[in-house]
Amino acid sequence: MSKPQPYYVPAQSSWPIVGAVALFFVAVGAGLTVQNLETGGAGSVIGGVVLALGFVVLIYMFSGWMSNVISESLSGLYSDQLSRSFKQGMSWFIFSEVMFFGAFFGALFYARMVSVPWLGGADNNVMTHEILWPTFEAMWPLTTTPGGETTQAMPWQGLPLKNTIILLISSVTLHMAHVSLEKNKRTALIVWLEITIVLAVLFLYYQAVEYAHAYQDMGLTLQSGIYGNTFFMLTGFHGLHVFIGTVFLTVLLFRIAKDHFTPRDHFGFQAGSWYWHFVDVVWLCLFVFVYVL
Repeated sequence: MSKPQPYYVPAQSSWPIVGAVALFFVAVGAGLTVQNLETGGAGSVIGGVVLALGFVVLIYMFSGWMSNVISESLSGLYSDQLSRSFKQGMSWFIFSEVMFFGAFFGALFYARMVSVPWLGGADNNVMTHEILWPTFEAMWPLTTTPGGETTQAMPWQGLPLKNTIILLISSVTLHMAHVSLEKNKRTALIVWLEITIVLAVLFLYYQAVEYAHAYQDMGLTLQSGIYGNTFFMLTGFHGLHVFIGTVFLTVLLFRIAKDHFTPRDHFGFQAGSWYWHFVDVVWLCLFVFVYVL
């Protein structure tokens, strides 16, 4: 019978409190910015400053906390049992992200499958249809708002399709990087990971171009009714996850340059790979249900 390994318990840390403060600033700053998006003025400026401060503190928290974890790992403090705990923790984190996006997709499906037909007079709801919105047409996407403004739906061809192809290729390149790590092929590992990071940056760039096109040329904004709300909510939060994943992969590249991983011990890389593949799967669902259908 093998001797049980000691289970390392870290000392008390202030990083969770720092993270909570950062998220508070992000939430307040985002709320002020969106609330004053159309009017501008001092409220918008204050919101932008608070939002930027929140992200700065958040980056500081992540940098400090992850630095502590990396130092503990390289010091040999982590046992096999603790490694299993890390894998379980990452699995539960991704599950929580699945529930996060599940709520957003649920809002989209409810609007499309329940609210739109109901407003259109389905289920003998003709009287409510006539009272609330007599000119309403039960169709999706909604290109007319209750105020009478019209917008255009974002087509799936062009930039969305290009970004889909980019993310699919990035999953393949990241998998090749993982295989290279397991085979201890350092040069191939670095090249494949660098290609993945370049593809991630390209995705973010094209999404920014898409947003500019939506606002300037299509009249598609956050104020464009339920369609505009759900479109920017789903694509925006996914874009945020792509940005976080890009930072994650970049940190892994620096760690690889310092020989932090071995073919046998590389959970940090594995966790980044899990996260990136999850982001890709979410985009595929988003592409189908938001852009195509």
